[in-house]
Amino acid sequence: MANLLVLGTQWGDEGKGKIIDLLTPSFDIVARYQGGHNAGHTVYVKGKKIILHLIPSGILHRGKLCLIGNGVVVHPKAFLEEISVLKKYGVEFDDNVVISKNAHLILPYHSQMERISEERRGAKKIGTTLRGIGPSYEDKAARRGIRAGDLLDLSILMEKIKENIEEKNIYFTSHKIPPLDPKKVFEEYSTYASLIKKYVKDVSLLLDEKLKQGQSILFEGAQGTLLDVDHGTYPYVTSSNSTAGGVCTGLGVAPNKIDAVLGVTKAYTTRVGGGPFPTEIFDERGRLLLERGNEFGATTGRPRRCGWFDALAVSYACRLNGIEKIALTKPDVLDELEEIMVCVGYKYKGDLLRHFPTESWILNKVVPQYKKVKGWKISIREKTDFSSLPPGFKDYIKLIEDLIQAKVAIVSTGMERRDTIFVGKELKEWLDLEKIKAEI
Repeated sequence: MANLLVLGTQWGDEGKGKIIDLLTPSFDIVARYQGGHNAGHTVYVKGKKIILHLIPSGILHRGKLCLIGNGVVVHPKAFLEEISVLKKYGVEFDDNVVISKNAHLILPYHSQMERISEERRGAKKIGTTLRGIGPSYEDKAARRGIRAGDLLDLSILMEKIKENIEEKNIYFTSHKIPPLDPKKVFEEYSTYASLIKKYVKDVSLLLDEKLKQGQSILFEGAQGTLLDVDHGTYPYVTSSNSTAGGVCTGLGVAPNKIDAVLGVTKAYTTRVGGGPFPTEIFDERGRLLLERGNEFGATTGRPRRCGWFDALAVSYACRLNGIEKIALTKPDVLDELEEIMVCVGYKYKGDLLRHFPTESWILNKVVPQYKKVKGWKISIREKTDFSSLPPGFKDYIKLIEDLIQAKVAIVSTGMERRDTIFVGKELKEWLDLEKIKAEI
């Protein structure tokens, strides 16, 4: 089987959690390469709603090795709490979860710094989760971060905590915020160290060993392409590389180990927080998508902004990540609409743009150009057979495929694993479909 990368093609919240969980039986390893506990991958298993933030979505399948790469920033308390919650669902933890020794940690001062930064931005705030993700990546880039491997040597941990807090307290004092006590922070994190050290290993080396043994990898992306710190709608982005290139740097694997890329694409568009959103809907149709799609953040509970499918944005993501096949999620949300709009281009200062601009000041001023599509007005929720889908929806699929130049290989028609249609033989060369179907 191929080593497959699964990532989002929009502003996140595309339904990656379900798709990764669904495909996991075909792989030996599931490896997360970026982001932090700001991610929220929602999986439904036999009526139970399970939300994963740090631990890869493959953890719900026995016998799978789940890796957290060096490109992820880890909050030790959040990691331990997630394990505790998952154990209540019957998930077993032995040697099936590993954290890269080079993964950077989130400390108490990171969330405080992020809150100050967001407040200072005022109306131009990014709309972050305030969980300290960005400031942790800032410390990483500034070469002053504290890594998971530092938990293995308490003297090194104490030294780094003291140095960082001395510097951060100068910043806090200038904003009239009480300073942190390095001894208290060390006591907290030394306790985490005793609980987490058994999970900390060299993930890059481990992946190399497993690949030489012939094991297969499912690479798990968090957030979405349009939130990539380099290629997204900067500055309204996340702080890591959520695109395909992030796999290599975020896990320590060579590019030739990624055999295929599957994009996860919602049948409409959503985004959380600030930033440009050309196809956003402000009338009752937007509220319908919000309610029917249950568009509330898995991590924060914030309502998501809803809009029409943006072919320019998704085709950009396909080009950037080398995507030739996608999983189309939540099309059933559109079931009740008489008409559906699909963005096929933008107008900017009178000129027609046929390629996606990442500059936020341009996206704020573009006028989306729509193609009107007749709704199918028949429920496709929980359908499992492509032949049973209404002609109007099949036309919608064909239109999307033509616009983004990628094939729809999976259609998700509901929350459960079984609410899935594998289209034709599109994924046969990538996956062991019999193993997957055995666990649906």
